Amino acid sequence: MAKKTYKRELTEWLIIVVVGLTLYFTGLHTEAIGLLQRGLLATGIIQPNKVEEDKSADYNFLLTDINGEEVSFSEFKNQTVFLNFWATWCPPCIAEMPDIDDLYQKKGSEVSFVMISLDENRIKAKEFVEHKGYDFPIYYLKTGLPKTYSTSSIPTTYVISPAGQMVVENHGMAKYDTENFRDLLDELNQSANTSLAN
Repeated sequence: MAKKTYKRELTEWLIIVVVGLTLYFTGLHTEAIGLLQRGLLATGIIQPNKVEEDKSADYNFLLTDINGEEVSFSEFKNQTVFLNFWATWCPPCIAEMPDIDDLYQKKGSEVSFVMISLDENRIKAKEFVEHKGYDFPIYYLKTGLPKTYSTSSIPTTYVISPAGQMVVENHGMAKYDTENFRDLLDELNQSANTSLAN
């Protein structure tokens, strides 16, 4: 009886190892881990962090868009900006992308989405976004980042107000397409409109 139990356990572990190695060597492990993490995000437990202290954004860096055209980040001044650093090899980035794309579908006409891929292979990032059917614009860094955005982890997301203040600074994945977060974006846009009217 003990011999059968041992044999069964050994078979189960062997299957787990084979599946794990298959996922790893085919490159599907990132997708699989991202899918599990997406389930965690769906619970709504992980919310983005607001910036408590007064912190100004720095617009002094250059990007290139998906077509290779140079874009100065300063072009996004006086707008509400959703700035996200991500990569195709990052499972938490993959996990939060569908939610960010949902948010973009609802707020993309009112908020500037700047999704910066940190992939060395830019074609891979472009193909990933196209394959998934995401509509948000992706960019790549052309110059180094100011210290304001220095982080050792991705995904990292910042929300910048039209007045140039950091409102959200979130290191790690989070659920963004929530009523509270959409209300925050609306408040930022309304305060900017009020300032312009006065």
